[in-house]
Amino acid sequence: MGIILWIIFGALAGWLGSVIVGRDGQQGAVGNVVVGIIGAMVGGWLAGFFGYHGVTGFNLPSLLIAVVGAVTVLAVFNVFAGRHN
Repeated sequence: MGIILWIIFGALAGWLGSVIVGRDGQQGAVGNVVVGIIGAMVGGWLAGFFGYHGVTGFNLPSLLIAVVGAVTVLAVFNVFAGRHN
């Protein structure tokens, strides 16, 4: 995947994750991209840990894995930042 597609994929996954966790208003576009890309890495690692393929391209299963990773990253951030929903 090219860098532009990774940025778009990260933005989409990060935005969906932030909406689920309730941080959408605080992050902004760059924050969503960063959370989405890190979330894709974390989600891919978690998927591999459970025997599934990680992020394999721009498709729905990969997006779901990236969103789960983004939600995980944001939940851990909320715990360490002291913000509880």
